[in-house]
Amino acid sequence: MAKQPKDPKDEAKQDAEAPEEGAEPRREGRLSRLRFSKKKDMPGGLWLKCESCSEVIFRKELEEKGRVCPSCGFHFTVPGRERIAMLIDEGTWEELHTDLTAIDRLGFVDSSPYADKIERAMKRTGQSEALLCGSGRILGREVVVAILDFGFMGGSMGEVVGEKIALAAETAARDGKPLIIFTSSGGARMHEGILSLMQMAKTCAALDTLNQSGGFSICVMTHPTTGGVTASFASVTDLILAEPGALIGFAGPRVIATTLKQELPPGFQRAEFLLEKGMLDAIVARSEMRETLAKLIDYAQGPPSEVVPTPPRAERDVPATH
Repeated sequence: MAKQPKDPKDEAKQDAEAPEEGAEPRREGRLSRLRFSKKKDMPGGLWLKCESCSEVIFRKELEEKGRVCPSCGFHFTVPGRERIAMLIDEGTWEELHTDLTAIDRLGFVDSSPYADKIERAMKRTGQSEALLCGSGRILGREVVVAILDFGFMGGSMGEVVGEKIALAAETAARDGKPLIIFTSSGGARMHEGILSLMQMAKTCAALDTLNQSGGFSICVMTHPTTGGVTASFASVTDLILAEPGALIGFAGPRVIATTLKQELPPGFQRAEFLLEKGMLDAIVARSEMRETLAKLIDYAQGPPSEVVPTPPRAERDVPATH
């Protein structure tokens, strides 16, 4: 049988597929035979991005550095109990008023019921409220400390936070100890309506009573401190400090810029801007906070061995007026 003539197209196709002289023979299905290792699951939250310089930071490294960015020095928010460990002498912390918890008087519901949000915040933080209150020592100096934890509903101030601030001020006045407050808050807790706004006046009155009794108070504003907290007790202590780069204000900068239809100056509402305008007494790095607070307490009350509790105002000798 005669052979069929080859199709020129088939010959051209074979020539194109044939390997060049000296070239490695083509391996059919090479990719299909490669073995790919199974992707390992990475635990979530191992890395964080600095909101100031955008550097990606290993979480463990950040915690070892006191939650301060190793690249730009930005001070991240600190959980309340972690702040206590940084600040208070080991073995001296005694927490107060842990039995106070929020009540949903208004039956408030937005994306979910307020009562459910409180319960979730408790489980997440292990705290009964946004404010941790207690007594302890800072480098041997006895103090009363109140710390707002931004991780508990944004550190917002409701009835319980206001009551704890008032009780902390009363304890400081009674025991003759300085009151140290750390703020990190989005402001008044909207879920409690007018009851949360009432705490602004209540906390200011409590600090005024402490001042009238001869007590000494310091507020350290940390990132962020805004809204009704800035507009009340955080701004009426004897000394007002801040951590570097902290956002401090009432309304947020974007809200202000939109309302005024103006471009805001560089660094607006940052701690450095407020210090320049006379709204702060000093900016203190987290690594220097304990030593700075101890020095300020000594300036106001004397070293630990010389501190004598201040008697109530009514018991002091008041010069007669003529």
